[in-house]
Amino acid sequence: MSGDDRVVVDGVSKRYGGEDAVQALDGVEFGVDDGEFVCVVGPSGCGKTTLFRIIGGLESATAGEVRLSGTPVTEPSPDLGIVFQEYHLFPWRRVRENVAFGLEQQDVGAEAREERVDAMLDLVGLGDAADSYPTALSGGMKQRVGIARALAVDPEILLMDEPFGSVDAQTRSMLHEELLSIWRETGKTVLFVTHDVDEAVTLADRIVVMGADPGHVREIVDVGLDRPRDRTDEAFAEQVAYVRGLISE
Repeated sequence: MSGDDRVVVDGVSKRYGGEDAVQALDGVEFGVDDGEFVCVVGPSGCGKTTLFRIIGGLESATAGEVRLSGTPVTEPSPDLGIVFQEYHLFPWRRVRENVAFGLEQQDVGAEAREERVDAMLDLVGLGDAADSYPTALSGGMKQRVGIARALAVDPEILLMDEPFGSVDAQTRSMLHEELLSIWRETGKTVLFVTHDVDEAVTLADRIVVMGADPGHVREIVDVGLDRPRDRTDEAFAEQVAYVRGLISE
């Protein structure tokens, strides 16, 4: 961890229950630099979702803390845009109204809100769907609405929990390209939780590999491959095999 870290996970532990307590996380520690794209991977039961919820301020740690730009996280923050695997769109609101939700909570004026929503829908390629309802959208389009909504409030950090886990492989590949394009254009810091090692190697600057029983950081892997990345490339395959090996140890 360094002074440039936008996100600091500092010795985070989580314990559930009383007598039959379960230790979900134990001393998890890593940092994410400003503008960096970091993925978190690990086996089932290693506490990825618990860690996600603690970083997002949705749950408290038993020990240790998370800091965003030096400030301890104690509750959800407008500095953190969250994208879940489930779309969590309001079915009674049109696409533009879904994207505007966070801006409404911040009492942003109608004109500024409309400009911001239009800009975000253009960014994710959904300008033509602005007046559609979520039921008319594909899974990939719904997730792009979720990304636009998270970005609308201009957060410092984008926190994503397996956001492409419920779409088909072709749509997922397209969304990877779009997300990387958005990341380059906005300069946001991205922390992305996934169970898919290929996805992590495709997207990340660095990969935090977690182990289980209890959840802990096994190793932090510097991907070190130029973008765009080719999944048929030998160096890509070697990185995937190395990370999978860490997970299966």
